Formats: sequence, structure tokens, C-alpha cells
Amino acid sequence: MSHIRPMTTNDLTAVSRLLGQSWRRTYAPIMGEENTARLSDERHAPEKLAEELADDNKMSFVAERTDGSIAGYAMAAMDEKGDVTLDRLHIEPREFGSGLAVDLLHAVLAAHAGIPSIALEVIEGNDRAIAFYRKHGFEVAERRPAAHGVGGHASLIMRRLLPRA
Repeated sequence: MSHIRPMTTNDLTAVSRLLGQSWRRTYAPIMGEENTARLSDERHAPEKLAEELADDNKMSFVAERTDGSIAGYAMAAMDEKGDVTLDRLHIEPREFGSGLAVDLLHAVLAAHAGIPSIALEVIEGNDRAIAFYRKHGFEVAERRPAAHGVGGHASLIMRRLLPRA
């Protein structure tokens, strides 16, 4: 059983580890091991996560088990126009199918109540994530070259309209 709560600086090392493992597992078959490791190491270092955590336009959540370990992580960012993007949602493999990813998604959605929609970017080939997001009301709005320095790959921009409060 896990509890969803806002991320704190005490979570930086555990979240960095979770992200690194998740990225390598998910994206190495798509982008190659070396490219995946390099990108993850650049973007998911505890120092980078600390910068994001200090950014008032970003909200981060963790799923904490009763033993204090971190089982999942989600982060959403709001831009200057007020548009929100779900930038990350990662859980440990042993939590697949447990509902934990849904709980993290709901925490992000609840934290942004009142906005018209939320978007996300997912690299084509990440079929598990694409299916998850479709199941939870996201639809493909655009296909474009992938961000994250992933040359030669495409991303899907998915969007979910949110009910008005």
C-alpha cells in the first residue's frame, strides 16, 4: 500500500534512482542503451530534480510505501500561459497493474483542478504508456519529432480535456 504525497528534498536520491531505472528499462529498446543512459543521467540527477522541486511552476508527487520507500513519481509543469503538461509519471515494475499509476495521475489532475486540459509527450514505441494514457482519457493531438534530444524518433502529444470545477 502506498500513500501519495508532495515530493520533498528527502526524496531526491530515491526519485533519481527510480527515474534512471525506469528510463533505462523503457527507452533503451527504443533509443539504445548508451543514448538512454546519457539522457537519463543528465536529466535525472538529484541536483536537477532539486532545481525542478524549487520551481513554483512545477508540482512533484511521490508514492511512498509504508516502509518509507518510493514506489512512484509524477511531475507536472505549468507554462507562462497556464497550460499544464504531465512531464513524468514513473512507477516501479512490481507496481504495474496495482493502480498506483492511476493514483499518481489523479494527484496531478486534482492539483490542477480548474484548468481546461492537460497534455503530455510520449515517445512512439512506449506502447504501455500510450495504452495507459488512452485508457485514462488522453487522446493523440499531435505527432512530432521527439524532445529530449532523441533524434530520429517521434513523439505523440496527448491531451485530456478536464471537467470544469
